[in-house]
Amino acid sequence: MILGIGSDLANIDRIAATLDRFGDRFRNRVFTEVEQRKAESRRETVATYAKRWAAKEACSKALGTGLRMGISWRDMAVTNLRSGQPVMHLTGWAAERLAAMTPPGHEAFVHVTLTDDHPWAQAFVVIEARPKTAAAQAPTGGAA
Repeated sequence: MILGIGSDLANIDRIAATLDRFGDRFRNRVFTEVEQRKAESRRETVATYAKRWAAKEACSKALGTGLRMGISWRDMAVTNLRSGQPVMHLTGWAAERLAAMTPPGHEAFVHVTLTDDHPWAQAFVVIEARPKTAAAQAPTGGAA
């Protein structure tokens, strides 16, 4: 079942102007170290930042909060699989919100897709809940 959908469109030139004006203060407030390393290693550095900005905005919308209610920019982070597929990671309040909106007996999956075509960067996030398998629900041995 779909728990949330979010989308965002970011202007790459606006992100460039923000980076020029605020530099590391902006980068460190919004992006994790992993995201910064990825962006700085790319030829299209600003477009990479803009796509991740859009992904964070889209994710906050899919969580049903927007960027309020305690979600930090860095509670949402985008990395890439070896194949290049983007993956959204949630920590802090964003992870708590995801857990709260996930029905009992289900596990949540956050799907993200990114694209850019100057001057635009776009992201879509879909949060899906899938029933846990019987094996995943079965208690395991160990101390309680």
